[in-house]
Amino acid sequence: MTETIEYDVVVLGAGPVGENVAERTRAAGLSTAVVESELVGGECSYWACMPSKALLRSAIARADARRTPGLVQAAQGPLDARAVLAHRDEQTAHWKDDGQVAWLDATGARLYRGQGRLDGPRRVTVTGTDGEIQVLTARHAVAVCTGTRAVVPDLPGVADAKPWTSRDATSADRVPGRLVVIGGGVVGVEMATAWQALGSQVTLLVRGDRLLPRMESFAGELVADALREAGVDVRFGTSATSAVRDGATVTVTLDGGERIEADEVLFATGRAPHTDDLGLDTIGLKPGSWLTVDDTCQVEGLRWLYAVGDVNHRALLTHQGKYQARIASAAIAARAQGVPLLETDRWGAHAATADHAAVPQVVFTDPEAAAVGLSLAEAEAAGHRVRAVDYDLAHVAGSGLYVDGYRGRARMIVDLDREIVLGVTFVGPGVGELLHSATVAVAGEVPIDRLWHAVPAYPTISEVWLRLLETYRG
Repeated sequence: MTETIEYDVVVLGAGPVGENVAERTRAAGLSTAVVESELVGGECSYWACMPSKALLRSAIARADARRTPGLVQAAQGPLDARAVLAHRDEQTAHWKDDGQVAWLDATGARLYRGQGRLDGPRRVTVTGTDGEIQVLTARHAVAVCTGTRAVVPDLPGVADAKPWTSRDATSADRVPGRLVVIGGGVVGVEMATAWQALGSQVTLLVRGDRLLPRMESFAGELVADALREAGVDVRFGTSATSAVRDGATVTVTLDGGERIEADEVLFATGRAPHTDDLGLDTIGLKPGSWLTVDDTCQVEGLRWLYAVGDVNHRALLTHQGKYQARIASAAIAARAQGVPLLETDRWGAHAATADHAAVPQVVFTDPEAAAVGLSLAEAEAAGHRVRAVDYDLAHVAGSGLYVDGYRGRARMIVDLDREIVLGVTFVGPGVGELLHSATVAVAGEVPIDRLWHAVPAYPTISEVWLRLLETYRG
């Protein structure tokens, strides 16, 4: 007879989001079980954030060095691809999760290895690799933190063409001579940047007319210009209609009939929720669907079920998922303790308000693109009366000291009725480190008049804040 083990909280998925839910529910005194079918640490640690940024770091450092007096000649040679890949392997702990398991164990949470599935309300079955089934039940909450998977379109030949997804692009052990990247979002532009720098001949195919479509249009324009200067063949308004592999060569056919031969093709064409084999049908939900939640991350209509991180489709970013984990675990603990009224008002302790108003993101291309809050189009669509304030980052003293020929741009979106900042976008070398100041301004709803007293150090690129405020105030 299968033993049933009861916990206060059962977490499905031990990526960064599930780890954070487990840590914080344990800190609140709740017994917690975590179920993971792959590696503890999840997509971000082994196939996304960490390996991709490890690949990109050398490319960006070399690009900066080539624009820095005294380093120009020294930085002209090729990257040591073997060293870069070895650094990537170190950052992923060689795809071993011993360290992350030790950390999770130290929280007091219990790890179960295997495929976790819902089996009715508050009940989870775990099927181990040996086929053994364990049953877990939750007194207070089940938190689904299973994330997303890459989507590859069902085109002729693709199934047998062995295309790359984001996982393959970040874990490959060799540099392909020719690489076709399909998709103009974050994964597409970052991987085009990395592999071009490592020696691949990259063709980037974009169905639309711009890169990074969720950001201000100038962000994609500056990144596209830099990719072309680096040698990437960037093509807009282009779609693949098939991909056929013959031995070591894959041939991609375009909608205009042209054929491109490559060693690998990467489809960076979107994500789908990891909920297709989760037992959602046992609780009246559709397998494979996104899970709709309120601001406490509680699934609509189910008071015991939470969906945290990418799986709820609110903001598909690791840091945002970890933020949701902090909010959701606080809500789970409060409800478990019988707190009669949660703080779910805007910016309350149990409301993931930042998902709507202050989501930060950095795209690690050359130049970097960083944004938080609303774009101009988003602010106007939401009905705000706004003004966009633009400034050329090349005119800031610190940028000229950073690299020669600095190219970049900053935009601040000001709510004219409330006199606060609704969004900020920076594009240029090194701007990723500017983003948190913008995030504080947006999330804190700091009045423009008070920002005027936040004095940026001279000579830094952050002096752009003063220039933006001066431009706004006139």
